[in-house]
Amino acid sequence: MLPTYLLSLREGLEAALIVGIVLGALTKIRRNDLSPAVWLGTLSAVGVSILTAILLTSFGMSLEEQAEQIFEGITMLIAAGILTWMIFWMSKQARFLKSELEAGVNKAAASTGKRAMFWLAFVAVVREGIELALFVTAAFFAGDQSQVNSNIIQTLAGTILGLGTAVLLGWTLFATTVRLDLRRFFQVTGLLLILFAAGLVAHGVHEFNEVGWIPSIVEHVWDVNAIVDENSVPGQLLKTLFGYNGNPSLTEVIAYFIYLAVVTVLWRRDTAPVKAPEVSQA
Repeated sequence: MLPTYLLSLREGLEAALIVGIVLGALTKIRRNDLSPAVWLGTLSAVGVSILTAILLTSFGMSLEEQAEQIFEGITMLIAAGILTWMIFWMSKQARFLKSELEAGVNKAAASTGKRAMFWLAFVAVVREGIELALFVTAAFFAGDQSQVNSNIIQTLAGTILGLGTAVLLGWTLFATTVRLDLRRFFQVTGLLLILFAAGLVAHGVHEFNEVGWIPSIVEHVWDVNAIVDENSVPGQLLKTLFGYNGNPSLTEVIAYFIYLAVVTVLWRRDTAPVKAPEVSQA
């Protein structure tokens, strides 16, 4: 439940900020008559995102044996790639998001009005929603597949709670004088999501080990299931959140740590505060 909560919170807050900025821009130019089109676009994007999550999960559950392992492996790696891109994109673009959206609102309001506002809101929100659908699907298959009903309940609970918290935070930011340190928020969640993405990479490699697409080299580098069984409650939590495997293959371990090292170095470089140039004194 924790991974889907974290993912839903971050994606949901991004969507809430986008909707809030768009509505705020309409208020500034006194075009609140276009607000219903924004909400219609937002709700349509939410519907498309929910449908995407249902279709992806249902399709994966309908597969068996090798086909299911291939689907899970591909889903894990795609989700890890998009999640990594999302983390870096937000770290670079967050400071320009408001100005770009406000410019888009002014242009849309001056052109085709309601239709333009619908598509502006729809495209902005559906991007976050489709990403979340893919992440939730990957998190679902990373969980305990021997307890499908429990896994579904935990995934849904985490998603609903995360989106609910995001909506509450978004409303608080725009309705009160409370200001959330968004830069710090995205830094902390970005670090946690890097760990989650590393687990997805390792899990994807594990699935490809099973079907023989990637050699294990060493089938079990270590076996610590006697200490923390991967099928226990703590083991399942660690598996879903960080890709824990009590007896991983060598290629799983290599993929996990190479991804973690490379992405962490690049992420720290991009999020490091820019130093002001020194002024030389004559």
